[in-house]
Amino acid sequence: MVNTDQKIQIQNLTVTYAGVPALKNANFFVQENEILGIIGPANSGKTTFLRTLNRLNDLDPRYQYSGEVLIDQKDIYRKWNVFELRKKVGMVFALPSPLPISIFENLAYGPRRDGISNRKRLEEIVEQSLKAAFLWDEAKDRLQESAMKLSGGQQQRLCIARTLALEPEVILFDEPCSGLDPISTAKIEDAMRELKKKYTLILVTNNTKQAARVSDRVAFFLMGELVEIDQAQKIFTIPKDKRTEGYISGRYG
Repeated sequence: MVNTDQKIQIQNLTVTYAGVPALKNANFFVQENEILGIIGPANSGKTTFLRTLNRLNDLDPRYQYSGEVLIDQKDIYRKWNVFELRKKVGMVFALPSPLPISIFENLAYGPRRDGISNRKRLEEIVEQSLKAAFLWDEAKDRLQESAMKLSGGQQQRLCIARTLALEPEVILFDEPCSGLDPISTAKIEDAMRELKKKYTLILVTNNTKQAARVSDRVAFFLMGELVEIDQAQKIFTIPKDKRTEGYISGRYG
């Protein structure tokens, strides 16, 4: 029987680069409208997994995979066109990367490439996206200014809004707050909590406190292996595996 609450299913996923394993036989699922936090030390497979979900790893000639990744029960390699997949699965990177054009044009760029030219519709998309990213109040009177004039935290929220403008269903966050101050971090975390009402979110973070604050469930990766996945409260209070406990308590990693 198909479980329609599972947005993403990972089945026996192994990833290698030039034959060196980066992810080993992972099996788990991501629930629809949840925030799944992914934690683990460097070189544990976190970002490799994230980049597999929207096929960014395809750009690396050393990359090979086996197993299956299903989104809405469809294999992302056999049933999805890569361009449609990347619209459906948006990604926010560690460092904000706004285009050196106006705030408005940053958000209108993607929809325009999708064929939307009506000015009123573009204005609606810009406003909706900025509101969803908790940036509208700070940017509504600056839409024609260069996005490069925004602060680092504002630029990161702009990148979230730019992802939302393409109407994805899944949003991947790869260390989105790594270079931000606590106030900017809190605003992005607030946005993520609100976004999960409509989207499925996966957050890779080295900040275990952040994972505990915003995640519904948390997966712990170590040396390419999925060690444990459970409700966030359980992972951070009564983990089943001693390796998880060791990482969370700071004994290694």
